[in-house]
Amino acid sequence: MSTSHHASTESSGRHPWLAVCAVGMATFSVVTTEMLPVGLLTPIAGALGTSTGTAGLMISLPALLAALFAPLVVLASGSLDRRKILCGLLTLLVLANIASALAQNMAWMLAARVLVGFCMGGIWAIAGGLASRLVAARSIGLATSIIFGGVAAASVLGVPLGAQIGEVAGWRWAFGVMALFSSLVLALHLAVIPALPAAGAASLRQFGRQLHNRQLQAGLLLTLLLVSSHFMAFTFVRPLLLSMSGFDTQWLGALLFAYGCAGILGNFLAGMVAVRRTATTIIAISGGLLLTPLLFLAIGDSGIGGGVVLLAWGLAYGGVSVGLMTLMMKAAPGAVEIVAALYVGVFNIGIALGAWTGGQAVDRLGLSANLWLAAGCAAAALLLSFGINFIEANKQPGPARD
Repeated sequence: MSTSHHASTESSGRHPWLAVCAVGMATFSVVTTEMLPVGLLTPIAGALGTSTGTAGLMISLPALLAALFAPLVVLASGSLDRRKILCGLLTLLVLANIASALAQNMAWMLAARVLVGFCMGGIWAIAGGLASRLVAARSIGLATSIIFGGVAAASVLGVPLGAQIGEVAGWRWAFGVMALFSSLVLALHLAVIPALPAAGAASLRQFGRQLHNRQLQAGLLLTLLLVSSHFMAFTFVRPLLLSMSGFDTQWLGALLFAYGCAGILGNFLAGMVAVRRTATTIIAISGGLLLTPLLFLAIGDSGIGGGVVLLAWGLAYGGVSVGLMTLMMKAAPGAVEIVAALYVGVFNIGIALGAWTGGQAVDRLGLSANLWLAAGCAAAALLLSFGINFIEANKQPGPARD
């Protein structure tokens, strides 16, 4: 695909960095909406009369649909103005949150989550290629970090924010607040995002060419393993903290907020290192996500142990989005929008697969067995990370670099 940079000056408008921040807020909004049920799983399941495992479909269904919609939106968008696409998707996101807040049964809730999946795939895929359209070439790296920083921040803050609002006002208000926030983000887009006519049209042939890129293949498999491992366990973090670690419900919001803060720290630490030492960063993240479920099994049966492991979990997972996206962009720097769509697709397949597999394991085998399953998946990711590092080191002359 031709990823045009001509619009760096022509399309950026009067407030290019406000536009970049607005796109980052759009990714934050949609990923937070996607993650919102994780911290509210138990009360939603109770109110809608379903099991905790079945309630996990609120995570896996939109994630699976986002995996399908991400490449389809990039293919179908053609010459459509990206500003119009983003604003339309944000409007649908507002409606999806309102419908979720009003849900009376699980079928209603899942119908609303289908809309979330459509918005998730579209917004994340389109946003991934916009940095070069909004700012000068010398600032593309920073702009990309801000846009995908919305994903990272949502991944680590969406759950605690939802849990905190749910604790204070009930789970329906958590979705209501996200509807209001998404409305404000939509208004900001209408105010500061310039016209963004298509910079180039993607084709099935170009997608196929990238799917034969061995470096990209390895990165996508690593994405699937890491994200699946995380969501096998993290979808059920509430019952883990309440049942295994023995915390009272009133502590849940504060604990998940601490997790979110640790995740933001992990995001910045990974971001500072990943550009220069990508493989080393991925190895560290994979190792952290392997240790987390093992430590939960070893010391998570106490309040102190569970709290410490939760902080380590946030630190490790916080670097996933920026680390993996850096790996993807290095694999195909000339096809960023296609790479972003494939990455979004596989990332969300990982969310769906992890949440669904975790739900089956929790319902049939219990929380501890699910942690062992998550650890096994993370161990496979760690082995692949070492393989990527080995190949990259041997490809480069002189001293090995990541």
